[in-house]
Amino acid sequence: MSNKPTRETTWELIKEYLPSDQMQRHSLAVEAVMRHLAKKYGEDEEMWGVIGLAHDVDYERYPDQHCHRAPEILSEAGWPEEYIRAVVSHGWGICSDVEPLSRLEKTLFTIDELTGLVAASALVRPSKSILDLPVKSVTKKWKDKAFAAGADRSVIEKGAAMLGVELPELIADTIDGMRTEAEAIGLKGNL
Repeated sequence: MSNKPTRETTWELIKEYLPSDQMQRHSLAVEAVMRHLAKKYGEDEEMWGVIGLAHDVDYERYPDQHCHRAPEILSEAGWPEEYIRAVVSHGWGICSDVEPLSRLEKTLFTIDELTGLVAASALVRPSKSILDLPVKSVTKKWKDKAFAAGADRSVIEKGAAMLGVELPELIADTIDGMRTEAEAIGLKGNL
């Protein structure tokens, strides 16, 4: 029987399947940005948030089967098909053939990579904080392909185009969302 997952039950899944601090912080960052954007777009903040939180649920245990084990894990937890599809769609073209179609799916696809670039941009600042990170710092780092090389800029660009959103606006929204959880994601720095 599927029912809507709660933030609490989703966090328990994350602690079980993603025990590393790094993966938990990434999951919390994606959740924060998803909630921020859901609010901005007038969407279901809880739905967007739990999907963002759970998007990498299978990554740590099954890195070679990322996005392929998540449906089983989330089905066992009673997640609705719509939520599971959204989680799997974030790996489109990388480790999944499920194309992001809804605004939620396109947003998750795009900001998953972008949160990594934004976090790295914050950590190289003297403050080591997201709280004083300007958009221009991220756009300058964007051009340096060696910086945060793991953040696939082509995925971010493709997602921004799918959403019809300019990159600076997307970066600003990502920063704003991550600021709401600065301490939890390790980016409060020395401010």
